[in-house]
Amino acid sequence: MNIAVIGAGSWGTALALLLDAQGHRVRVWEFDAELARRYRQGLRENPVLPGVTLPPGLEIRNELPWVVEEAELVVLAVPSHAVRATVGRLADTASPDVLLVDVAKAVEEGSLKRMSEVVAEAWPALPAQRSLCLSGPSHAEEVARHVPTSVTIAGIDLEQARRAQHVFSGESFRVYVNDDLCGVELGGALKNVIAIASGMCDGLGFGDNTKGALLTRGLVEISRLGTIMGGRPETFAGLSGMGDLFTTCMSRHSRNRHVGEQVGRGRSLKDVLAEMTMVAEGVRTTHAARELGRRHEVPMPITEAVHRVLFDGADVRYEVTALMTRELRGE
Repeated sequence: MNIAVIGAGSWGTALALLLDAQGHRVRVWEFDAELARRYRQGLRENPVLPGVTLPPGLEIRNELPWVVEEAELVVLAVPSHAVRATVGRLADTASPDVLLVDVAKAVEEGSLKRMSEVVAEAWPALPAQRSLCLSGPSHAEEVARHVPTSVTIAGIDLEQARRAQHVFSGESFRVYVNDDLCGVELGGALKNVIAIASGMCDGLGFGDNTKGALLTRGLVEISRLGTIMGGRPETFAGLSGMGDLFTTCMSRHSRNRHVGEQVGRGRSLKDVLAEMTMVAEGVRTTHAARELGRRHEVPMPITEAVHRVLFDGADVRYEVTALMTRELRGE
């Protein structure tokens, strides 16, 4: 299959490597024109994936029309804040007959839209059945090295999801399908906020007991909001819910956990983000998650605490202690 990967960050590159290894013809769009030029001149390593060699047949360009001109499937691997504008450009250059697979795990700040809702607004000619989401416990650093991984592809049309399932599946990459697009998207987005809280616990030097409690209550928080917004409860117990939550909260690869850890050690959010080369989606999603919780009248104490620490200058140790000393009640 002819595949276009839009976005050459760590995740886009890892998926491009995966798809190339499975025999597909893959073209990759790199936003940075200078970096794209270096790729064309022979650079065979993505700076954000050190030690991973890019195969000679993988074509990386800055020209979006060239990347998508023959594409049958488009992997949308740009940060969430760039999804709307990028999809608007795709609407002018790509065929609406493509399968679009979004891999950004976020809720759009401001509009509070899920990524599939953003895609629908930015590309109205693309049939909703062809707009899919890939989510689950899947760090780019491991996928790029063919570490066994399982994920979910979700869409409102299972037939289209199964088409994408067969494209992505391989010996080290197992793909399940799900028609709960809302639940899969929300699970992937909201867990990033809990991952920041998890990092804060690490930065404060707390232990496994604290982390276990946080993840358990975090999953409850995600599930409550997700089901009220239309997701199915069982989705949040699956790969895109519990699986992704646990992995992101525990892993050394997690950008969101890293942000929380550094803040837990006393550093400012501004300084932490300034030194990062990759996007921690949970920072923006914290704003959106808090607003969604308030809109739907869902108690979200962890999200509220993370928001106070990140944006209101609250003391991180005080906020974590306050979570542990909330009014006693049944589980």
